[in-house]
Amino acid sequence: MSLVHGIMASVNAVYLDHNATTPPVPEAVEAMLEAMALIGANPSSVHGFGREARKRIEAARQQVADLVGASPEGVFFTSGGTEANNTVIEGAERGRVLFTATEHAAVLKTALLKTRSPEIIAVDDQGVIDLAALETLLKAKDEPSLVCVMAANNETGVLQPIAEVAALAHRYGALVHCDAVQAAGKIPVDAVAWGVDYLTLSAHKLGGPQGMGAVIRIGDAPLRGMLTGGGQERGMRAGTENVAGIVGFGVAAQLARERQPEKAARMSQMRDRLEAKLIEIAPQTKIFSGTAPRLPNTSNFTLAGVRSDTQVMALDMEGVAVSAGSACSAGRVEPSHVLDAMGVDPDEAITAIRISLGWNSRDEDVDRFLDVWGSLRGRAETDVKVKEIS
Repeated sequence: MSLVHGIMASVNAVYLDHNATTPPVPEAVEAMLEAMALIGANPSSVHGFGREARKRIEAARQQVADLVGASPEGVFFTSGGTEANNTVIEGAERGRVLFTATEHAAVLKTALLKTRSPEIIAVDDQGVIDLAALETLLKAKDEPSLVCVMAANNETGVLQPIAEVAALAHRYGALVHCDAVQAAGKIPVDAVAWGVDYLTLSAHKLGGPQGMGAVIRIGDAPLRGMLTGGGQERGMRAGTENVAGIVGFGVAAQLARERQPEKAARMSQMRDRLEAKLIEIAPQTKIFSGTAPRLPNTSNFTLAGVRSDTQVMALDMEGVAVSAGSACSAGRVEPSHVLDAMGVDPDEAITAIRISLGWNSRDEDVDRFLDVWGSLRGRAETDVKVKEIS
């Protein structure tokens, strides 16, 4: 048992926030420790130690490529999903960038702040891209463009029709970037079959270490690196590689691919049971994106009259860890930009929380959450007014 898993077990904690980060799988931790203990060399060195480090990096590159059906020559390691998204948006060198209103901040903010002509693509009330709106935008300007659409939303779990997006965008000469950070390891991902030009990943979302990500370039799509210096990553990212992190990423990617079907079936069963029980406890509960294709592990729903941060703190006091939407906006009390784009009423949106299951989630975890949440809901019904947290 790893240290992280031992701590969680010792405090009898229930961890239901895997979309924020999922604990590393033991095999990845073991591989990282071995890499640090037995290698410890610069992979750019030509001696035997350096060659061994390089060998392990290239093995991991193949494992990551296999996860998404790509060629290892197109895989470039980064410090995480945020850097990967920034690299594509800036490195594709397209001044006009189209992106859905529900993108992660690593795409949304980067496009708004660092590109000449950012434009937002509307989504429907389930959070699914409006393909007609995308086509209208593409028709409006005869200008080299980059279209950014995430495979799966981090807050609602809704899946986007990436192959349709790519086919439409290519018809108008645009390049396509898919943020697959939340999708990889939870659903089958095939960058080539989807027809995208770029795909981005983050290791800690699929059982690897934090601080590791990757850009996957398909074919000869244009891409300029952000960091200059040495010639690492075939000139795409200067700086000595994080050998242990890359090795852990590779092992996690391989296991995520191998275990994805079984894991998805198990998480889907737990998620569906959880949602059915929520409706039984509180029939007025709304499950966002509940009628659209979703990740098997994600549920975003309301508890009427109780603000999401209040719920998160109350659950945490009972040893249950969940999220108020996206962990990247922790501490924020405004409605989620994802729910806002879906047209959710702000008063309802601020009562939403997210449950996200992972590789080590158990039926008992779901039962514990339901017990605590049901008790919280019962107390809320007896309150005349929910006390606001200043």
